[in-house]
Amino acid sequence: MNRPEPLKAMDAEHYKALPDAWITVRDDPEIRVAVITGAGERSFTTGADLKSFIPSLPSMADLMLTQQGQLLNRGLKVWKPIIGAVNGYCVGGGMTLLLATDIRVAADHATFGVAEVKRGVFPANGGAQRLTAQLPHAIAMEMLLTGDPIDAATAARWGLVNKVVPMSALIETAMDHARRIAANAPMAAQIAKELAIRSRDGTWPQGCVWNSLC
Repeated sequence: MNRPEPLKAMDAEHYKALPDAWITVRDDPEIRVAVITGAGERSFTTGADLKSFIPSLPSMADLMLTQQGQLLNRGLKVWKPIIGAVNGYCVGGGMTLLLATDIRVAADHATFGVAEVKRGVFPANGGAQRLTAQLPHAIAMEMLLTGDPIDAATAARWGLVNKVVPMSALIETAMDHARRIAANAPMAAQIAKELAIRSRDGTWPQGCVWNSLC
């Protein structure tokens, strides 16, 4: 993600580009793993650029087009493994995006937060649901209800990220994970991810049924 001036806050143009990127990852057989990060060293992404969206809010008719412009954290299913490399601020929509990845590496100066309540809104695109599913309840609720951020060490302690490394080692560490995954049978990796996610989002018997079908 490369919009450095507003800390990778994404305007409508960037939000339209993301689905195209994810569809390429999903459909290109040469791609086995994807790594997502932000340009530079300051920010992964801070989510939507509210200054660009508020003056021209979409109509209710546009909001009902739920299959249009689907994102990794909003409707689009990508079964290939996805690694997040967090290189700074990961807040708001950046957190909801990160929560839809599979493996996460963070630079030691990274910051994580869902500060929407401080702005009179709430985490969209599954942010609240994924946060409470992936973190201990009390920790997730503290983040959701106070809007206060946590640092990289705290994120690692609660299992939000797999590893914290110096910024200079961030991309190489993420790519090391990617290479190790890509060395495995690609279809087996994709099916393993799909089974894990479908089982998580459904009941245990449903997960077992999916396992037997695959």
